[in-house]
Amino acid sequence: MEKSHEFKKPYEAVILMHPDSTLEDQKELFKKNKEIIKGFKGSMHSLETWGKRTLANMIGKSKKAIYFHTTFEAQPAAIAELERTMRINDKVIRFMHTKIDTRVSLPKFLEQFKKGLQETAQREREREAKVQAKRAAMAAAREMGE
Repeated sequence: MEKSHEFKKPYEAVILMHPDSTLEDQKELFKKNKEIIKGFKGSMHSLETWGKRTLANMIGKSKKAIYFHTTFEAQPAAIAELERTMRINDKVIRFMHTKIDTRVSLPKFLEQFKKGLQETAQREREREAKVQAKRAAMAAAREMGE
């Protein structure tokens, strides 16, 4: 066995579950994932539910999905097993695992990640406020023109 497979590496995953998935389905999936990660000498660090969101493009017949974000450490071989079990779970409609830079600790990564999410949300709110202001100005101009 290669030495690289003996060491744990940090990962993050985004998992999209079918919008009709019950809370029990969700708990079952993450309980199974946690067992797989432990089996590969790993540990779960965080699991966040982002809730039901509208998809940019339909997946099958679904317009929405329940989003989850998780970070964990495990041996690289764990990813293949996690992906295998998610492919056969009909409640999982999409998933993506990404290796995290080992030079950044998982708590630091999560902190930076959340900060990025907040900044993106703030930019989105500012953009929406500009659009609303522009609409209001156009409506006022039309009213004056009539």
